[in-house]
Amino acid sequence: MAFMQCLEMHPSRKMTVDEFKAWLQQFDANHDGQISRKELNNALHSMRTWFAWWKAPQALKAADVNHDGRIDNGMEIEKLFNYVQQRLHMKICQSDW
Repeated sequence: MAFMQCLEMHPSRKMTVDEFKAWLQQFDANHDGQISRKELNNALHSMRTWFAWWKAPQALKAADVNHDGRIDNGMEIEKLFNYVQQRLHMKICQSDW
């Protein structure tokens, strides 16, 4: 039996890449393995990010390499990491070690 840990994120909280991915997947409403603009908006809103409705499309635009309107591969997730670290000031590190 697998247990999923629910993580409450705050922009100033330090987290690992795996924690960020797990947190982001909580907002994959249709469980297709991709994050849409609406799902990303919900994720940012959960952090009480100001103007999440505006920042979600900006983050998607910065990270969506293939321009399909979704975050759906490793390169796009990496670009999203970079965006949230630089623009939203989230602290994401490679591991806890």
